[in-house]
Amino acid sequence: MGTTRTRVPLEDLRGIVGEGHVREVAGEDAVEGVAPQYVVEPGTIEEIGEVMKLADREGLKVAPRGGGTKTFLGNPPTGLDLVLSVARLNEIIEHVPGDQVIRVQAGARLDDVQERLAGSNQMLALDPSEEGATIGGVVATNSYGPRRLRYATVRDLIIGITVVLPDGTVARAGSKVVKNVAGYDLSKLLTGSLGTLGIIADANFRLHPIPETSGTVVVELDGPEAAGEAVQNILHSQILASALELRWEGGSGTLALLIENVEPAVEAQVEAAASLLRPHKEPEVLGAAEGSELIGSIRHLLDGDDVKLKIGFMPAGIAEVIGAVTGAAERRGVAARMTGHAGNGLTFVGLSGADEEAHAGVVEELRAALVPRGGNVVVQRAPATLKRRVDAWGPVGDKLFLTRRIKEKFDPRGVLNPGRFVGGI
Repeated sequence: MGTTRTRVPLEDLRGIVGEGHVREVAGEDAVEGVAPQYVVEPGTIEEIGEVMKLADREGLKVAPRGGGTKTFLGNPPTGLDLVLSVARLNEIIEHVPGDQVIRVQAGARLDDVQERLAGSNQMLALDPSEEGATIGGVVATNSYGPRRLRYATVRDLIIGITVVLPDGTVARAGSKVVKNVAGYDLSKLLTGSLGTLGIIADANFRLHPIPETSGTVVVELDGPEAAGEAVQNILHSQILASALELRWEGGSGTLALLIENVEPAVEAQVEAAASLLRPHKEPEVLGAAEGSELIGSIRHLLDGDDVKLKIGFMPAGIAEVIGAVTGAAERRGVAARMTGHAGNGLTFVGLSGADEEAHAGVVEELRAALVPRGGNVVVQRAPATLKRRVDAWGPVGDKLFLTRRIKEKFDPRGVLNPGRFVGGI
């Protein structure tokens, strides 16, 4: 389906946000190859509301943007007139250290928030790999990193949200409720919605203390079965791991187990983990700095690959996933390597070499093998032509009906990010 375009009333936009906060597009403003007409940067929730009222009235298609670090997610939009940036809404509204809660605007950079919280020995326990990620973008994409194993995801940490709906209505949910949307847990509903239901303006989160110290236990693994066995040994033990990261290339891999706590607890758990992993190979124990560097290198291993996939499957099936990826890639002459949050059953696959037809074949074979067994295969980063060919999200089953109903309820005119989410929503 091609993209649609509607004339943007430029003077009306300038009247809402000021002449200096509407600009023509540059190359980096395109979303999966589709360029908007203008970028608008409101400075208040009220200005966001007025922009959305204008868009709703004029039939404009709008893409929300935070730091722009994950605009590659999803299918190419079927329509795009405006990019609405929340970069000017970048303040910490309230931080109550004693209650371990924070309220922060959507355009605030996560790194800046973490730096501010560190002064109170606290952190927001989210660690996506993209530098420059903003609070709104992290919520909209449900971004997380290795520490998901211990601290879970945005849905588990968010306790309130303010959102501007596609018709310009401002809705609030969670703590300090002013106006709610009856029947919906708005905070969790907006999390991971990819900007298709509303513009996130601010969010409230619960916080955690910064761990005193950490240790990382590293073991080399020969063969998928060894990887599966090592992961299960850790998951069925009493070890309280913050992260369990896997790197896999060329038939062998590395498993890195991060433990964070007070020093005596870290020492005891590191020794217990090393004992569990020793039957495979002699583990190496890294200190805080070395461990952080290793896990960082795993997170960024696939950054330069042509295509990046995200596979969700049961943690007990890691050997099966490795085997399926390796086989599908080898049959088509595609180079494949993998990283993963092994404790959560998430595997990221980097594909390079060969052509688009081969990459599409790998995706289709993996979906045929894993989706019927409860898995999913998402094309995260790829040329737009590949996403149009195989669909970024793949089959989502019965939940598509409910997802469509929610979209129709919140955005009946398809103003926000049309075509980007599951099922072409």
